[in-house]
Amino acid sequence: MQGAGGEGHGSDAPGVATDERGEAGEPEGGALAGGRGAGVRGTPGLTATITAKPPAPPGPGAPAASPPGWRRQARARSRALATGPVGRHLALLACYVTVGIAVTWPRATYLVGGKLQATRDAGVYVWDFWWMAHAVEHLANPWYTRSIVAPTGVQLGYHALMPLEGVLMMPVTVLFGPSASYNLLSILMPGLMCYAAYRVARLWLPTQTGAVFAGAFFGLSTIMAWHAWYQLNLAAGAVFLPLALEAAVRLRRSEGGRGGGRRRQAVILGLIVGASLLTDQQSFVLVLIVVLAALVPWLVSRAWRERALAAATAAVVALLVAGPQIAAMVAQTRSGGATIPAGTVATDYVYSGTGFPSIFGVSPRAVRLGLTWLKPISYHGHILDGVPTFGLALSVLAVVGLVVSWRRRSAWQLAALWLASAALALGVVLKIGSHTYMPFAQTWHGVRLSGIMPFTWFVQIPGMAGFREAGRLTMLGVLPAALLAGAAVDWLRRRAAVLLIPVLVLAALEAGWAGNLAVGTMPTALPALDRPIAADHSGSIVVDVPFGVRGGVPLTREGGAFDPEAQVLATADGHPRAVGYLSRLPEKTLMSVRRNAFYAGLLSAQGQPRSLVLSVTGLHSYSGLLAAARADVRRMDIGWVIVWQRSPDVLAYLAKTGFRFEYAADGAWVYKYSGPRHPAQAASR
Repeated sequence: MQGAGGEGHGSDAPGVATDERGEAGEPEGGALAGGRGAGVRGTPGLTATITAKPPAPPGPGAPAASPPGWRRQARARSRALATGPVGRHLALLACYVTVGIAVTWPRATYLVGGKLQATRDAGVYVWDFWWMAHAVEHLANPWYTRSIVAPTGVQLGYHALMPLEGVLMMPVTVLFGPSASYNLLSILMPGLMCYAAYRVARLWLPTQTGAVFAGAFFGLSTIMAWHAWYQLNLAAGAVFLPLALEAAVRLRRSEGGRGGGRRRQAVILGLIVGASLLTDQQSFVLVLIVVLAALVPWLVSRAWRERALAAATAAVVALLVAGPQIAAMVAQTRSGGATIPAGTVATDYVYSGTGFPSIFGVSPRAVRLGLTWLKPISYHGHILDGVPTFGLALSVLAVVGLVVSWRRRSAWQLAALWLASAALALGVVLKIGSHTYMPFAQTWHGVRLSGIMPFTWFVQIPGMAGFREAGRLTMLGVLPAALLAGAAVDWLRRRAAVLLIPVLVLAALEAGWAGNLAVGTMPTALPALDRPIAADHSGSIVVDVPFGVRGGVPLTREGGAFDPEAQVLATADGHPRAVGYLSRLPEKTLMSVRRNAFYAGLLSAQGQPRSLVLSVTGLHSYSGLLAAARADVRRMDIGWVIVWQRSPDVLAYLAKTGFRFEYAADGAWVYKYSGPRHPAQAASR
């Protein structure tokens, strides 16, 4: 964006290109470094040096000697750190984190209360942190596992694994468990998003006040707080949006040939872009949009060769950093694991978009806090995949910020990015109020959608078909809106401070999220249920009932919606799980599970047509299926079955395949295999 970093002094308003010597750690104007004496700055070019006399020996009754020199130096350094740029940044980050905890309360209580939200997403995030730590400790490939969907195994190239965060949180995972890593990172995420946005706001806004509020508007917005609650990979990925914009702006402002400034900034930009892909693939797409929006106008100039070289350097660094993730995605694509059923995804395109004018409406957070009179102009859409609205306060302030900054070309570019993301977030149909319109309708894979909606064409860009949730693009628009809103705060503070107060009060009421009322909690551990399984060190497979292997993109015949505790328990007892919940479930993997005789019989007991089960397994009778299932139990070493929801058909099937009731705990019933074992397994025991 031109002028979130303009070129030269005349490209933007005064005060934009801030002097950053203090942040870079350079000495202040009146301080001199080095020398034995104390430097006193007087008239320009004149420095008087005063040499201190050696202290006289203390006499009787004299005060105690001053602390040793190293102690004085340590205290001085501590004071300098606390009052210097680093200390100020740490203090601001601490304030952001504190406010983030307040507006997402009671999320922080989960960390000390040993709780998780009772969703399969939460269970998967806990398992992800455990698996990354386990893979690093054992020098294993983290993008492939047999610990879930056992014994088939599954590729994780397109899964929300968050390998970067998994490695960074390893100390917490090892010392306190994966649930602590998940809860702690979720709690910190709003504050981290605020601080990242503040950094880029300081490059565009002339005052500290506007930048502080811009950071708060971004990280504390309802949509960001919602994702910190429920979809941690997207919240973690959103941190890289302002970081990437800051790096791109600094690259534009850097001067080549002096200390390698341009090359250094290009490397930093590449590191950030690569790190975003190591966090989340969809967030990487948003980061790429931000970087392109900032750099493409800059590249179109007479010095395009030098600038293109800097951009190429950033691209190469990004590829090197994200190389392992890219290799895992390529491997899964080649094996057919990246294929998406077009009809299913097209249906998601229709239902995932947000509505107009709800996308600019009051956040439902304010209504839940008691401002019911705002309900007619609040967001009324679904909150199953976020709360895709900018909020009324942020929207109004962003418009005001554009008006007061209308002479700055960069302000119009920020507004264009904001409105473009809003248009994409509407999805493939136009929803206005309670009505749905489909101008220039066309049919795509059996689903009707509008031919003029931007998202209709966005998902047809190569590689974008998997971006099936249009509403998530609202997250992209929050960043430019927050920067414009920061400009409005600056202007109102100077010109109409009285008007600023009610606007900021409404913004505070719209900030954050306190959890979906319909989502309960689950404990991070069930020792009574899991202790006997953990005591069994055979490494046998544990099957959870309801049984199913499920993905973010639903496939037919996935099986039951298994309990979210299943993958959390897997991190405690160390046994591989037959179930699995993946961002992208390869159809080939699902078919491998369905062809397994024991799993096929279990799916049949859960309600899938027996004729379909027999045709998939290639067997001709139910008695033949039972015989093959008993053989598979011994061959795969299925040792335990946890029944979370009992049904007569499932219990009868377990009895016929060699399982007997062992014990009940924590609302579940545990069955253990009691039949003959495979010779190799018997010998190992």
